[in-house]
Amino acid sequence: MSERLGARIHITGVVQGVGFRPFVYGLARRYALTGWVRNTSAGVDIEADGSREALAAFTAALRGELPPLAHIDQMTVRQQPANGFAQFQIVHSQPVPGAFQPISADVALCDDCLHELFSPDDRRYRYPFINCTNCGPRFTIIRDIPYDRPQTTMAPFALCPACAAEYANPLDRRFHAQPVACPVCGPHIWLEESGRGTILGEREEALQAARRRLREGQIVAIKGLGGFHLACDAGNSTAITKLRQRKHRPDKPFALMVASVEAAARHCLLDDNGRALLQSRARPIVILPRRPDSPLAGNIAPGQRNLGVMLPYTPLHHLLLEAAPDFPDALVMTSGNLSEEPIASDNEEARQRLGGLADAFLLHNRDIHIRCDDSVARPIALTGSASNVLTLRRARGFAPAPLRLPWSAPPLLAVGAALKNTFCLTRDRYAFLSHHIGDLENYET
Repeated sequence: MSERLGARIHITGVVQGVGFRPFVYGLARRYALTGWVRNTSAGVDIEADGSREALAAFTAALRGELPPLAHIDQMTVRQQPANGFAQFQIVHSQPVPGAFQPISADVALCDDCLHELFSPDDRRYRYPFINCTNCGPRFTIIRDIPYDRPQTTMAPFALCPACAAEYANPLDRRFHAQPVACPVCGPHIWLEESGRGTILGEREEALQAARRRLREGQIVAIKGLGGFHLACDAGNSTAITKLRQRKHRPDKPFALMVASVEAAARHCLLDDNGRALLQSRARPIVILPRRPDSPLAGNIAPGQRNLGVMLPYTPLHHLLLEAAPDFPDALVMTSGNLSEEPIASDNEEARQRLGGLADAFLLHNRDIHIRCDDSVARPIALTGSASNVLTLRRARGFAPAPLRLPWSAPPLLAVGAALKNTFCLTRDRYAFLSHHIGDLENYET
């Protein structure tokens, strides 16, 4: 039998809220290691006992087989005597005074969850808050680090036995998925009439009532991932004119959400770069040339040759845009605010600020801790460029992922401009660029 050795491993990067501890647990089982893994406010710590060969294979796999959303900036491995652990465990998180840990951005619904969302035999069938370790809310629900459920806006929702079993099962896709929920124990949606607060429907009834109102040309305020949108039928010029008048936005382009890539191709000229950007995990608004034969209303983007288009990125969006013969394949999905104001993110705030803009409110009871606008990007083709994307607004899906610097910088604060503000903080080899803040001349911003 090979001599058992020990290793202590410290990892920094995007390693919380991305299924990293379950990933480590699975590798430890594969290589017959014992020990533990835990989150800290400085990253992830691992102690493991095993043979020299197994420990070497384990550390190589940590870098080579990362979960889809994880990214390692630095990994230190220190050999030590074996500790005699009996098994491998995920242990309680530990705060580290003065430390920091990059937080994952919010991530669009993954293909596995999308399949379950529309599978009648799945217990989360048509549940607007389905998620797993590979997708769902992160930045917008985190109150503090380390990233654990009690530190998020999901804390009020106690897990039902079925969700708790998934959360505790190392072989399940929702093992230690902090926002995990289901119709029994999680958040829910309802539809309210604007101004009166009358409940027009809950859960599936609310969804169908919202779709019916959109089909009839009404404006619906929809609580999403990082704030509210104002939505209407993108083929209904009368509804769009009404939205422009209420929002005091006479000519600025409105963003669209389309049901699918195929729908995007019906309205825009789409190349491989544009298609990839639309389908990326960040799901930004993508600036694309409008097709001359698109049936969408001309007053979406007056005088413009381009459209700003995005795909659904939450389960609620997928349900809202579910294909039906009498339902549009594109909705105007513009920020829930008056022109130049910050996006509304709280239910009561939205009722007060958007009551004169929307005919109805599609609400839910999962709080948004950090408001976050949609990102905006444009596919480009530059010879010799390392990137084929020009990011015009870095927000949902990108923020707060830091930019790694080629040198260690002193602590600096760059406060940005008064208009379209973002700010930047530096620490060591990281530059933390904020999400889009807005116009600072506005008091609410």
